[in-house]
Amino acid sequence: MRARIGFIGIGLMGHGMAKNLVAKGHPLTFLVHRNRSNIEDLLAAGAKEANSVRALADGADIVILCVTGSPQVEANVYGAGGLLESCRPGAVVVDASTAEPDSTAKIRADFAAKGVEFVDAPLARTPREAEAGKLNTMVGATDAMFERLKPVFECYCENVIHAGPPGAGHKIKLVNNFLALGSACLIAEALAAAAKVGIDLEVLYKLISAGGANSNMFQMLVPKALKGDFSGLLFALDNARKDLRYYTHMTESAPVASPIADAIHQTLVAASQLGFGEKYVPSLIEAHEKLNGFRIIRR
Repeated sequence: MRARIGFIGIGLMGHGMAKNLVAKGHPLTFLVHRNRSNIEDLLAAGAKEANSVRALADGADIVILCVTGSPQVEANVYGAGGLLESCRPGAVVVDASTAEPDSTAKIRADFAAKGVEFVDAPLARTPREAEAGKLNTMVGATDAMFERLKPVFECYCENVIHAGPPGAGHKIKLVNNFLALGSACLIAEALAAAAKVGIDLEVLYKLISAGGANSNMFQMLVPKALKGDFSGLLFALDNARKDLRYYTHMTESAPVASPIADAIHQTLVAASQLGFGEKYVPSLIEAHEKLNGFRIIRR
């Protein structure tokens, strides 16, 4: 029989994940926080809405959390009537968010004391891949738990990677986001410099696309940005800033020197302070426009 799943976080990523779980035959109950605009197709497909965390956890074999970060995870776990109180022994809680490794370790220990397994399985790629069932996930779990959960992850993921033991998923996700968001910051700054010294950005695009500096991030951001479209990566700058803060917390705790990560984090802080926090990562280009006082992209 298909595992019964409770799902918390029907947002940009969560909607596609939940849709694909239902399509693959999993009985699914979900919890809505604020946005109710994207749940009708889930209900029509047979998913059910719960009115509380306790009601969602009741009878669920697996509960998946897809929320912003550690504060939201902790609220769902430790709040009154939360998952720590409500999950029955033998259940599994999967955290698909990008979270602080220290918080993950504490939550895992608290669940273990109640006979509940806590697995970190954060995501990569975008809401488009979530809807298509082609996300990547990196799973921190024992070998046995990974094999048990892999068929569930394959409902919404194209690549299911066993990152290592419990906790490894959230750690490797922070390294992944450091590389990805660092590239985005470099690209935006390079476009600003090129525009200021009079380089044609279309020529720059052709040159980079043909050489070793090319990347998936460059191709996501630049072609659309050159047309005045800053939606090449549907990931909010404030979430990017949060992820780099988690990464620098991790490197500081290790400890390992991370001067480049500190610079990337402060670049994202500056973009947020300039008023672009709720916009997507490609709006780093707009932040550089405001910071430098000239238009990088012709509109």
